[in-house]
Amino acid sequence: MKGFNGKEKLRVDKYLWAIRLYKTRSLAAEACEKGKVKFNGSQVKASRHVNIDEEYEVKTEARRWRIKVTGLLQNRVQYSEAIKYYIDTTPAEEIERLQFQAASFHTGKRLSKIGRPTKKQRRDLDSMMDV
Repeated sequence: MKGFNGKEKLRVDKYLWAIRLYKTRSLAAEACEKGKVKFNGSQVKASRHVNIDEEYEVKTEARRWRIKVTGLLQNRVQYSEAIKYYIDTTPAEEIERLQFQAASFHTGKRLSKIGRPTKKQRRDLDSMMDV
């Protein structure tokens, strides 16, 4: 969609959905309403227009992002294509904090898609449950 001055117009909720930070556009709009999307430190509305070279702070369920817009993307595309439309400028400390959390978070459940436990693993599990 083009505006009256000939520049392309794209809503921030549609952009965040298109670059795959949110699974649905309504989730992206909801995040804007809840203040999880910020531009220059202040929260933005879902209807705000995105421009190239703007930087946004976005908080998703998985992590906090700092992204710089490098291109406008109207439709959702595959991940390998979508990453060409923004630069992830998230500070290294934030990424390290996430990796540390992931490493320390262990529920005791088996990871999916790694097969059935062996007989020895089953015995070990049974002995743990009897304690």
